[in-house]
Amino acid sequence: MLYIVATPIGNLEDITFRAVNVLKSVDLIAAEDTRHAGILLKKYEITTPVKSFHAHSDERRLNEMISYMREGKSVALISDAGTPGISDPGYVLIRRAIEEGFKVVPIPGPAAFLTALMAGGAPTNQFLYLGFIPAKKGRQKFFTPFFDTKHTIVFYESPHRLLKTLGQMAELMPKRNIVVARELTKIYEEFYRGTAEQALEHFSGAKIKGEFVIVVGPDGHQ
Repeated sequence: MLYIVATPIGNLEDITFRAVNVLKSVDLIAAEDTRHAGILLKKYEITTPVKSFHAHSDERRLNEMISYMREGKSVALISDAGTPGISDPGYVLIRRAIEEGFKVVPIPGPAAFLTALMAGGAPTNQFLYLGFIPAKKGRQKFFTPFFDTKHTIVFYESPHRLLKTLGQMAELMPKRNIVVARELTKIYEEFYRGTAEQALEHFSGAKIKGEFVIVVGPDGHQ
């Protein structure tokens, strides 16, 4: 059996009782980063064995996890933060477990893009989630078709590409209001609301740290 366990995106108290109980009861925890996972596991006195499973894990590690479940043992998959399978390598293990006929049980919890949508102020009845946008080539081509939509758009961006992205957005959609959310659930949590040009000016003079979620409101939304 494979459990997909959502863990906190920042504040370690944002974890469900069910998630803690599952992490304590399974035979193995497959973690994207074992050191990062160790902080959470120590806080909740979880002593379950942990093995790494991340973007650079090879086929052998994937087969190892599957073999473990074939023996009748249970595995809990956790990511660095948030919900496994959402813009992280957990999808590979989830897909393989389904193909092999194992029961896959989701343990819901935090996800950064949903957290940003909750407090962003843009309409959430319909939205497009784009994950991480292309790091280098093809960024403007990637953006263009989505910015014509009437729905809210949400995506992730890294600190060192934030200013470039805001600059491109200011050119492509100068009148649409956006929300730039960073350090969600942490001490320095911030929601900046305005146009892309205003956001560019705001963050240009600041030390850019943390992970960012950008929410783009529909055309005409104030």
